Amino acid sequence: MTQSYLDLNASETMATMKIPKVSFEFFPPKTEKAEATLWQSIRRLAPLCPEFVSVTYGAGGSTRHRTHNTVKRIRQDTPMEPAAHLTCVDATQAEVNNVARKYWQAGVRHIVALRGDPPDGTGNYLPHPKGYAFASDLVEGLMKIADFEISVAAYPEGHPDARYADDDLDNLKRKIDAGAKRAITQYSFDTTRLLKFIDRLRAHGIDVPVVPGILPVANFAQVKKFSAACGCSVPDWMTNLFAGLDEDPETRKLVAATIAIEQCRRLQAEGCEEFHFYTLNRADLAYAICHMLGLRPKKE
Repeated sequence: MTQSYLDLNASETMATMKIPKVSFEFFPPKTEKAEATLWQSIRRLAPLCPEFVSVTYGAGGSTRHRTHNTVKRIRQDTPMEPAAHLTCVDATQAEVNNVARKYWQAGVRHIVALRGDPPDGTGNYLPHPKGYAFASDLVEGLMKIADFEISVAAYPEGHPDARYADDDLDNLKRKIDAGAKRAITQYSFDTTRLLKFIDRLRAHGIDVPVVPGILPVANFAQVKKFSAACGCSVPDWMTNLFAGLDEDPETRKLVAATIAIEQCRRLQAEGCEEFHFYTLNRADLAYAICHMLGLRPKKE
């Protein structure tokens, strides 16, 4: 990096910086051990009073029941507002609508509406012949069921299936026009590109809150592999910072926290007031970053 956006000695600047709103993303666990880790993380982050916590939905609806159970438990057993991911993949409109009604009946009012990824090994996305074709259709359908608060995805570096540069912008505009209230971005480590993307959205007539997605990097090798698959770039400066740390998880955490807090500080300086953290079901990095942003646990 050629420029640092975090100056820990600039106490006056940090003291006047507005404390941002935050939200956290989790995924439904597959094993008892993973479930224990998830709920330890939820209990750790709950005192920070996030705006909401979202729970992902596996490719092709592969985690449908586990997602529903996790969302329902968050609704019943914690003070946090859950947001359930819901996709169009491999399901009829009737099946998707039934899931949405069950969420509403369980007191869940927030849906993250996504087109979704096809099941592994099935190739390109194909709409179900009796399903919602795209996320904009899903948003429109959900709004007919109940007055959900709906968040949708935005892609600073372009969706892998986008045909041209403005294709994503047109698609996002359709989702907003259908009733979505918020756009959450896919993570991007190129903050300049992310800020330019937000400017392009505004110029395109999209005026809903745009919440940057922040990914604290606990495992750099894993993130690099995942990023290549979803079309997110990993800057060379980031590769250099993690070089030689494959067997040093503690130092990796320090580096990861520093990168994330610098990104958040720069985004704050440019007017961003809310962040969505992809926790990977781990609380330590997200909690530390939130602490540095000024969030403190609220005592009962």
